[in-house]
Amino acid sequence: MIATCLVFAVQDGISRHLAAEYNTLMVVMIRYWFFASFVIAISARRSGGLKAVSTTNQPLLQVFRGTLLAAEICVMVYAFTVVGLIESLAVFTVYPLLVAALSGPVLGEFVGWRRYAAIGVGFVGVLIILEPGVGVFDPAAIIPFCSALMFALYGLLTRYAARQDSAATSFFWTGVTGAVMMTAIGIWAWEPMTARDWIWMGCLCLTGAFGHWLLIKCYEVAEASAVQPFAYLQFVFVSIIGLTVFGETLRTNVAIGAGLIVAAGLFALWRERLSS
Repeated sequence: MIATCLVFAVQDGISRHLAAEYNTLMVVMIRYWFFASFVIAISARRSGGLKAVSTTNQPLLQVFRGTLLAAEICVMVYAFTVVGLIESLAVFTVYPLLVAALSGPVLGEFVGWRRYAAIGVGFVGVLIILEPGVGVFDPAAIIPFCSALMFALYGLLTRYAARQDSAATSFFWTGVTGAVMMTAIGIWAWEPMTARDWIWMGCLCLTGAFGHWLLIKCYEVAEASAVQPFAYLQFVFVSIIGLTVFGETLRTNVAIGAGLIVAAGLFALWRERLSS
């Protein structure tokens, strides 16, 4: 999981560089072309091949999931360019709390008052980061929060889809649907790319596939709840990249707010493990 977080942090840094130079839709589209190829190759090696993996009784749900994730990635990559890596990831770390908050009304799961209190603390952390009452509020700061909300909904829909479909089936539909959607809208934003940036694009595609492979291997040998706390290290790695590569600053309010969000997220995860 630590290696996964490091690879995803590098992927975020490359995405920030490319999206600052080229249209975000084009960057995500090319990334999805490689991702879909990776997913299809993995699926073809499973028992029954592509036909077995792609079979589902809930195609509309799977298409919506894949479309939602592709849209979320576009929003987050755009946030990197207007808000920065550090502040975007600081706000995005609230998504596990959003999952917990929405799991009750969406999935009918029980969420006790302690976890709701942790969710409240997490939102206080977001407000500290955004500073809505200090000076002139920058509406762009809401962009990574929208991304976190979209990713939380994607996570809930994935859990709902898992009631009938296997993880392999959901993974297949995620990659293929996202590639089709991004091609439909991203091809119109095509721009010539320099040879050097094609190398970076290749690195982006490879880190994306490698990161998902690491995550799959991680969940094969450990329970998700056991390794989830380590996922917060992605913010640490991203902060290092933002500070050293892009010259960003880690403001005090961002550090305090992110600390509250992480603490609240770990507490909510602990309470979930106790109740399971």
